[in-house]
Amino acid sequence: NFFDGFRTSHELKKIRVLEPEEIKPLINQEALLKFRHKALSPENILTRGTAQNDDVYFQAVETRNSDYDKLPDIVNKYMQEINKITGKNYQPFNYHGHPQAEDVIIAMGSVCDTIKETIANLNDNGYQVGLLEVHLYRPFSSKYFKESLPKGVKRIAVLDRTKEPGSAGEPLYLDVLSMFDQDKPLIIGGRYGLSSKDTNPSHIKAVYDHLKSNNPFHNFVVGIEDDVTNRSLKVNKFICTKNQVSELLIYGFGSDGMVSASKSIIKIIGDNTDDYVQGYFQYDSKKSGGVTRSHLRFSPQPIKCAYYVTNPRLVVCSKEKYIDQYQMIDNIKENGVFLYITNDSDQEIIDRLSNHDKKILSDRNIKFYVIDAHSLADKYQLNHKISTIVETCIYKLADIIPFDKAYELLKQSIVKNFQKKGQEIVDSNLNAISEALNLLRKIEVNPEWSNLETKTIEIKDQVFEQTTNLKGNTLKVSDFLPYKDGSYQAGTTQREQRGIAETTPHWNNNTCIQCNQCSFVCPHGVIRPFLLNQEEYDNAPESVKKIAVDAIGSDYKYVLNVSYKNCTGCGLCAATCPTGSLAMKKFEDTPDEASEYLLNHVTEKSEMIKPNVKASQFAKPLFEYSGACAGCGETPYLKLLTQLFGKRMVIANATGCSSIYGASFPSTPYSVPWANSLFEDNAEYGYGMLMATDTMRNRIKNLMVENISQVDETTKDLFDLWLNNYDDYEITNRVYKELDYNKVPYLKEIADYIPKRSIWTIGGDGWAYDIGFGGIDQVLSSNDNVNILVLDTQVYSNTGGQSSKASERGSIAKFNSIGKKTAKKDLAKIALAYPNVYVASIAMGANMNQTLKALTEAEAHDGPSLIIAYSPCISHGIKKGSSYTMKEEELAVKSGYVSIFRYQPQDNKFILDYKEPDFNLLDSFFEGEKRFSMLKAVNPLKGQELLEQLKVDAKNRFAYYQKLSQ
Repeated sequence: NFFDGFRTSHELKKIRVLEPEEIKPLINQEALLKFRHKALSPENILTRGTAQNDDVYFQAVETRNSDYDKLPDIVNKYMQEINKITGKNYQPFNYHGHPQAEDVIIAMGSVCDTIKETIANLNDNGYQVGLLEVHLYRPFSSKYFKESLPKGVKRIAVLDRTKEPGSAGEPLYLDVLSMFDQDKPLIIGGRYGLSSKDTNPSHIKAVYDHLKSNNPFHNFVVGIEDDVTNRSLKVNKFICTKNQVSELLIYGFGSDGMVSASKSIIKIIGDNTDDYVQGYFQYDSKKSGGVTRSHLRFSPQPIKCAYYVTNPRLVVCSKEKYIDQYQMIDNIKENGVFLYITNDSDQEIIDRLSNHDKKILSDRNIKFYVIDAHSLADKYQLNHKISTIVETCIYKLADIIPFDKAYELLKQSIVKNFQKKGQEIVDSNLNAISEALNLLRKIEVNPEWSNLETKTIEIKDQVFEQTTNLKGNTLKVSDFLPYKDGSYQAGTTQREQRGIAETTPHWNNNTCIQCNQCSFVCPHGVIRPFLLNQEEYDNAPESVKKIAVDAIGSDYKYVLNVSYKNCTGCGLCAATCPTGSLAMKKFEDTPDEASEYLLNHVTEKSEMIKPNVKASQFAKPLFEYSGACAGCGETPYLKLLTQLFGKRMVIANATGCSSIYGASFPSTPYSVPWANSLFEDNAEYGYGMLMATDTMRNRIKNLMVENISQVDETTKDLFDLWLNNYDDYEITNRVYKELDYNKVPYLKEIADYIPKRSIWTIGGDGWAYDIGFGGIDQVLSSNDNVNILVLDTQVYSNTGGQSSKASERGSIAKFNSIGKKTAKKDLAKIALAYPNVYVASIAMGANMNQTLKALTEAEAHDGPSLIIAYSPCISHGIKKGSSYTMKEEELAVKSGYVSIFRYQPQDNKFILDYKEPDFNLLDSFFEGEKRFSMLKAVNPLKGQELLEQLKVDAKNRFAYYQKLSQ
């Protein structure tokens, strides 16, 4: 139902699936046939969907009342039939709890399992409470509601997992309220679990305690602390002790395979034992490289815990850095186990542990184990995937299933799941797990750690730091008062310094030619060239002076700096460097004195910034350190965009990958005005921004024209300058700075609109080719100056890589394992139907200059612009890894898979920027990406057929654009 989303869609659980033979007798075949005969067909001629006016519509609607009246009885009838088959007890409303309960919660959805578990524990301890679980929400049946609710109920709390601002109550509460006319019990409503916020037995007990209190007020909230309107319930820790559940909590690093390992554990134990299993998975909003938490449960009894793990007996940490940042073992069970993945020595580990963690390890008698899983993964070239190695250790330490049995099942699982990736991958994983236990070692916990003193850490920015450290649930409502309109401060990623890279680039200043290509392609704005004047050089720390060299073509000193703690270790810079002046070396988490000085004390040399590859990189990027994947193909375009136009740009961003790494609270990489729209209306959203801006600037124009004869000469000259250069940012910005607003107070309130703005509408191919295409078409058909940038990954990247209309024929994707059978939609070709639209197709790795030209030309064009930026994605499965993104773009263009071009409407000139592709390279391109090669591995004949058709598509597409250029 609408109360549940991610909480249930991403849960793994052992269930019983009804067989078709069991369901078939329940279906009224005669009624089914009658329904099918109502379908439109030449043998059944009728008209459906008439437009009805006010004289008849009302009556027609009311004819269906009797159908709705009958529905509860029909649903109940079939529920009873299902009950006979399954042994369940489904009713439109099910009551659970004490037969003489006076305090009852009414709820629906996944929270009901948590309430049932809580009831069982409370009623064993003197409470008399119950739950009325709603199974049939619409029609809401008064008959079945009253039959199910115990007669002696005095107090009811209705829980809604939604908020209807301004209403008298939430929907379920209002439905329950309508069931009573007289002699009704006390009925109050409250909210819980918005956005899948965890709701556990402690929260449920708080609701029952609230009902029994002297002041059981309505419109309460539970699960948060509301210190503004004071509607929250006080929650005390309450753990259900009745159930025999074993809990595991696994902290992973996005893309290291720990979620896959957790799902494998659930599947292996669920399929091969009588135990019930459950898995919940938490992800932060970083793409690959974020924090993952896997909550696993195992029990000989059905698991009714619809909430995250609260008391794990085994905690796993797969990333060294996490032990410094997150309090992972705060809730670990007495005599539990902690498994830490690191290559540190025992003494280094002990030195790294906080007193807080040491005290917990000692106080609770925790067994502490360590394994260097990453070195073992590197030995067998597993591409940082440590899943099977750690899974082996978990089976050994968790004691849920006999290890020998689990180990054999894991080997079978590896063969089954990795066979399609090749025997080499299978063998590498089998060899790795065979050595895993040899590397697993125990660290002795010192009993004296119980005597250590712990310190309270000072928190400077409560919201940012607590949320970043996975403590957002501790924040109060008052903490968000500054942000209640949905706005948040920009550029906060500069403070994160995640330190997540395994390796980072190190600069050789002796061989560097200062081309700045490394900075140009860096997806996260981590590697940057700096120019230091003499004073800045003299004041610099020794770490900067020893690497600074004379800048080519100027009197400045040149330094290429890497912000190591913000690097993701993709290696793109090293792979792009033409002289091999960057070497990837193991990341060391030490103070970065050079970055601190260069980022905070060296000024931007504006006279050196020009629109070419080298000089553009002397501009500070206003898109830095995003949560995008290492080696992301999208973000280099965004970073460059802010370097070119950042001081004047405003961004409307479609929902998708680019909005998630673009603004996931509290991480904001942009330092330009940015706002996110719904998926389908971003083009309209950006267009609205332009309309609002134009309205205000026209108002300024009118005010200047009306008053130009009444102002002094200096102001008059500035007015003339602005009016004659309305679309020139540099000149309009100069006017903005030089105007004396005391002389022109009528411009003071709207002065921000004096500088020319650059409006950009940005999103992925799922938005541009599919869901938001109609809006884009509307904007392109106008003659207004909106710039549209499409980050074309050729899949729905944000939701896991499903096919879009931008996907190429023959590519496999999520939910499309047999390969896309149709050609890619040619968005550029459609846009070219409008002669006033600037259209470009770009691929940075193929031609950096062409990319830069296209962006600057699009922004300069007085009218709509559409730029389609080819963006390799982790979903493509590039076999050579994240460092190969730019090379992959280059091969895509050289092979003719992607055509790069620019169309300039003012000259009616179509420029094909790569004129002679070698289509023989297409096979190499296909083989280098799993989205194409895997289909050939699974279905060689079909795969070959589709890819041959794709070659024809590529040749035809190029021929079309080649003809336009002639």
